[in-house]
Amino acid sequence: MKAGGKKGFMVIISGPSGSGKGTVVKEIFDISDKFAYSISATSRQPREGEIDGKDYYFVSREEFEDMIAKGEMLEHNYYCGNYYGSPKEHVYKELERGRNVILEIDVNGGMQIKSKYPEDTVLIMLVPPDADTLEKRLRSRGTETDEVIAKRIERAREELLFTDKYDYVVVNRDGTIRECAQSIIDIINVVQEYSASRNAEMIKDFFEKR
Repeated sequence: MKAGGKKGFMVIISGPSGSGKGTVVKEIFDISDKFAYSISATSRQPREGEIDGKDYYFVSREEFEDMIAKGEMLEHNYYCGNYYGSPKEHVYKELERGRNVILEIDVNGGMQIKSKYPEDTVLIMLVPPDADTLEKRLRSRGTETDEVIAKRIERAREELLFTDKYDYVVVNRDGTIRECAQSIIDIINVVQEYSASRNAEMIKDFFEKR
């Protein structure tokens, strides 16, 4: 972490498909320059229009498994025949600069990172206001079948069971993207202020007891 300055945090933003994670994260970067983004790595092939180093770090299955073996991943999961995960190097560099790093990952990845780095992680769950809104958003995409939508809704139920394990829950109502983004920024600002004041008190106590 940055010596003599505010501590950078890993900000885990999770939420079911249809919660608006990508849109809210984009808005955070439009509002604030105090955040960095963690680009995930994957062993799957790039889709049309995806750019290596921007959308994902695209690596082979063997390369990904080598990164796991060397302890170079903050978290990783195996899903539908491919690996997905968050490389440490970029995240660590940004934290050392005192920046907060946003990781837009699922609840499994969030739990992995929180268990390893509890003092450096803030877990935020982004949720829709209700199930009807979630289904409406998924259907409005017009790109998925009823079967896929049903699977996403079921997956949403599973993910929301982790809500009580997250530090904060932010509700993303329709038309409130900027408010949601600002709420997350405000949460991190408060966490940093508390952390800085707590660290200052610890240092003060240390020298007064000598």
